[in-house]
Amino acid sequence: MRIFQIAFFSFLRENSRAERDQLERRTTMLCVRKTSIGRIAIGGEEEYVTHLYLPRSTELIERFDAKETPVIREAFRQLELYLEGKLREFSLPLRAEGTPFMKRVWSELVKVPYGATTSYKELAEASGNPKAVRAVGTANAKNPIAIFIPCHRVINTGGKLGGYGG
Repeated sequence: MRIFQIAFFSFLRENSRAERDQLERRTTMLCVRKTSIGRIAIGGEEEYVTHLYLPRSTELIERFDAKETPVIREAFRQLELYLEGKLREFSLPLRAEGTPFMKRVWSELVKVPYGATTSYKELAEASGNPKAVRAVGTANAKNPIAIFIPCHRVINTGGKLGGYGG
């Protein structure tokens, strides 16, 4: 598998300048690889995975270290096994930046087993604020480590995938 060690700013969903600046400060490496579902970019610090994106396009940014870290290499290894159906649960050190409520939502979200789904309402209840359904949606939309924090397992009240942006 060819490794594209390229940093990027053009993410699948629009990111604000503040989010891009935060990504630059916190991420020492972004590595893009071609996978069975397209290009995936994983970013991280020395000991943590901090981002996973499906970039529309790539752009070289020299501020990032071009060396793939061991944790990013392991993240890609586990991701490939997951995409092949050989792994159902990730064992990676994750560090997602967000509000305390977002972190509670993401903490609950990683408990949703492979093949199962949960609703925004159930996540709000599990996160300690049953009325915060829209805030759960916001946390899901701002999840910086999609797939590893499985926001794709959240369904709306009609039982359909709602508002998922990857």
